[in-house]
Parts: sequence; C-alpha cells; structure tokens
Amino acid sequence: MSTPRAVDEVVDLVSSLIRFDTSNTGELSTTKGEEECARWVAQRLEEAGYVTEYVESGQPGRGNVFARLEGDPGNTRGTLLLHTHLDVVPAEPADWSVHPFSGSVSDGYIWGRGAVDMKDMVGMALALARQFKRDGTVPPRDIVFAFLADEEAGGAWGSHWLVENRPDLFDGVTEAVGEVGGFSLTVDRPDGTQRRLYLVETAEKGLAWMRLTADATAGHGSFLHADNAVTEIAEAVARIGRHTFPLVMTESVSQFLAEVSAETGLDLSPDTPDLETALFKLGNLARIIGATLRDTANPTMLKAGYKANVIPQKAEAVVDCRVLPGRQAAFEAEIDELIGPNVTREWITHLDSYETTFDGHLVDAMNEAILAHDPDGKTVPYMLSGGTDAKAFAKLGIRCFGFAPLQLPPDLDFAALFHGVDERVPVESLLFGTRVLEHFLLHS
Repeated sequence: MSTPRAVDEVVDLVSSLIRFDTSNTGELSTTKGEEECARWVAQRLEEAGYVTEYVESGQPGRGNVFARLEGDPGNTRGTLLLHTHLDVVPAEPADWSVHPFSGSVSDGYIWGRGAVDMKDMVGMALALARQFKRDGTVPPRDIVFAFLADEEAGGAWGSHWLVENRPDLFDGVTEAVGEVGGFSLTVDRPDGTQRRLYLVETAEKGLAWMRLTADATAGHGSFLHADNAVTEIAEAVARIGRHTFPLVMTESVSQFLAEVSAETGLDLSPDTPDLETALFKLGNLARIIGATLRDTANPTMLKAGYKANVIPQKAEAVVDCRVLPGRQAAFEAEIDELIGPNVTREWITHLDSYETTFDGHLVDAMNEAILAHDPDGKTVPYMLSGGTDAKAFAKLGIRCFGFAPLQLPPDLDFAALFHGVDERVPVESLLFGTRVLEHFLLHS
C-alpha cells in the first residue's frame, strides 16, 4: 500500500481537527484549552518520524506543538516559521445548519468552526509536514512547524508568552508565514474577462481593547444628579461610535489599490471621491479593505448599575480599537478629545501594528507557487484589518507574511465565514492550497 500524499489526507485531517472543540472564550476559567488537539497533532507528526516538543504557554491546557524539518545545510537565509493556531472562537450549535464541531464533509465543503480560521491551514501544514518527513524531503532551508494556542484572544497565553519565555523555540528563524492571506479575489477586467488576485498579507492594524470608566456620585434615582456615571459613559461611547477617523494611505493599501485599479479599470486612487463606496464594486471583500483605510473604534460592551432606582458610582465600556501603522499617538489624541475630561481610559490589550514590504525571495516564491497552479493568477499585497500571531513574532525581528493559499469560488462571501455561522471551506480550495503550499515550501 502506497504512503498517502498530503492532498490525499488533508481533508480527513481538517475534518478531524474541527472535531476538537478548542473554543477560546477569552477567559481562562471558561476556555477549553488546546491540549487534547495539540497532543493529537504531535502524535500525527511523531507517526511520520518527527521529534516534537509540547509546550504549555503559561496556563494548564494551553498546548503548543513544535517540530523542525532540517533543510539544506548549505543554506544561509535562516529558518522559515510556518505558524498556525489550534483555538477557535465559540459557536452556538442552535444557530448552525450542521453541528459546528462535526467536521462534516458535504456539498463540496468541510463544515465547522475553524474551517477557515484556521484549521484548514493547520491541516495543510500537518499534511505537508508528514509527507516531507516520510519522503525524506530536504527543503531549501529549515522549517519550524508551530501549532499554537490562544490566538483568538490575542495570544497572551500563546505566541506572546512563547516569544517572551521560550524564544529558543524560534532560534534562527528569520521569516514566517501564517494566516490570513493567499486566498483569491476574482475581479472583472474591462475586456469582460476575469482574473484571480491572490492577496498576500504584508500588514496588520494594531489591536487595542480599551476600557472606559466614568466615576460619579452614587444616589437615589429620584433625585437630581448633575454627575451621572451612566450618562457620562453613554455620551463618550456615542461620540466614539459615531466618529470617523481620517483616511490614511499606508504602503500596503496603496499597492493593493493600484494593482486592483490596473486590473479592473476602476479608479481606486487615494484621491477618489468617496473611496469607501467605490470599493464596494469589489464585492464582499470591500468590508476588509475598507477597514484598512482608517483607524476604527467600535464600542462592544457596557457595564453599569445594580438596581433600577440607584444611580451607580461607576459605569464602564469596552471599545475595540484597530489602529493603522504609524497612527497610535494621533489615534490616542483623538480618543482623549472624544471621551472628555470626566472619563478615563486604560488598555486591556494593546498589540502593535505591523507592516513589511512586498518584495524579496519569499514573495517571489509565493508568486511562483501560485502561478505554478493558476497560470493567470497574480499575487498582490494587502493589509489585514484584524491581527494574527505575527504581532508576537515581529518582536523577535522575524519578517512575517500571511499566506494560507485558497482558490475560492468567485461568489463565496469569504470574509463572512471568519467567526461566522456555518463556517466552511471548499474541498477543492483546500486541495489547491495544499499543492500551492507544497510548491512554496520546496522553493522558499
């Protein structure tokens, strides 16, 4: 019996991975932890001949697995890190048409929480790691395969803990690839044809969760109150929620818009009137791209009071802030003006933005891998409006990209699948991605 190739087992691996409920609530007391899934991944790697290292990142059950494949001993470019995460956001089964942890394979899709974020990439990395080891493949450079915990809550008990406490795990690493990039965007050309652009993530907005607090004098609900904490926090939240931050054109976004304009004939230049509206001609991805033109601050949580007839002494709000590279100081100044003197702020979580250039050998290898399997495809840089574990690895001076390749159906609302109901990945997209990732790793 012949040994299965990566494309032969990747669907089963992804389906099995989804069946592990690795829901990350963001609270240690209610998060299930990644240990069971991580140990299963380690077993699959050890079956193929790897020596793995299982590491708990600061809390029981926050499991991470590392395996290193040795490359050409004559290479001088440093080690490549291929990082994935095992945790997923929670899912409510009653909202889904299939159970979110079933890993069901039907109608040409693998269904379940994590299908695109990011157990599809976990499965591709695992399948290829197994194939390379069984075949005795020697890649151009060492590859570290990392399967990590806690990305969905910012990585405090995952990548950031590992970088701060176990930097030895990343010795020699100079470049890294992970989520969210390499997926296709089909655009219409002026001549009536279409072209697939494959978006490589070269930048991420900063992630900052901010707590606002208003303190005032407690009292009876029937009295007159000039200083009401609930009123103060509500007004501050409303001002933030209605505020539009200035349009700022970063290098990654500028390059993306220029490439798309050249392909489509659309005028998406920075001085285009109402650029955000023009972006919607690109379809569903416009929500992601539009969010990279400005900082955002979206109120998400409110907390105040304990009885209907009691004016509370304190009221709080939480705001999800995403900040463009180079904008942190200006962003904070705008926030301080919006909240006013009677509301204080503090960062619950604060992770810096990241941006690199779209050039070099690794970028060439990505484009070459795409063209080998989609000759009319083209790689273009873009900025992710969210964040990934790349923020942690950048602290070590590692150059990071998002490249988890998928060739998607033109009408699939890919952006809506992230953290969405009925999350799913097309089987054919997964097989395509596995072939592309194999080519990339063998030429990186």
